[in-house]
Amino acid sequence: MSAPADQLTTAPVPFVTTLSAYDLGQGSGGVHRGLPSSTVSITIPEDDPLEIAWIGRPGSRRRLRAVVAGLHLSVAELRQQGCTRGVWLRLSPLGARALLGVPASELAGQIADLADVAPQMADLPERLTACRSWPQRRALVERRLLAGLARHGDRADHGGLRATLAALSGTGRVQDAARSLGCSRRHLSSVVRTELGVTPKEYQRLVRFENARGRLVAGARAGGAGLAAVAVAAGFADQAHLTREWRAMTGDTPTGWLRAEGLAVRGSSGLQP
Repeated sequence: MSAPADQLTTAPVPFVTTLSAYDLGQGSGGVHRGLPSSTVSITIPEDDPLEIAWIGRPGSRRRLRAVVAGLHLSVAELRQQGCTRGVWLRLSPLGARALLGVPASELAGQIADLADVAPQMADLPERLTACRSWPQRRALVERRLLAGLARHGDRADHGGLRATLAALSGTGRVQDAARSLGCSRRHLSSVVRTELGVTPKEYQRLVRFENARGRLVAGARAGGAGLAAVAVAAGFADQAHLTREWRAMTGDTPTGWLRAEGLAVRGSSGLQP
């Protein structure tokens, strides 16, 4: 699940790829779209609970004090009325087990309250609300994560799983990844499903999507990005392939999403619809 395009920062805690303050802003009406993600995300609103639902999935709307979302190929709608600020972090797939004590597979395609996933963090939202500054909030979150790492960090073969994910991220073919790891495709699929809750192909699809998303945002911040160049660099066959995949995964085009985020992007010959 993704934060607003201009809210990404990097965190130093192991297995944490992002730790950021966010503000949805009054102009957005306190609504944000969470895109498909290859990470486990935690969203903790500053005051009121957060409403979240999978778009196109009736009956999925929930009101939670702090949201944990696993790897997912769907789009979520997050709605935060009143105060639109909070703390948002992303964990690598290995981070769910190492920091929270549960494998990413238990969270895949799911949204849950942080207190249910990690009871030892049940009081974190209230503790964060009591903090007076972002440095205090960040330090509190980091302390809790490091405490989780000390409690759960030795429960998994981090080296082996890290190598598996690196192999999948480095090629578009599952068979090639299995060959580089010296195992069968069936064994690789079993390991990935057990740990992540998605298939190797689905994981590759998410990684490629996020690669494109990062390049789109970077290009837009730099004054515009050619969609054709982004598509090739991210591993798509061409711009049309990129656009088809974005429509399938988000219900929108790359440029439509960037406009919604307040950014702009150039197509290969001008702004594309």
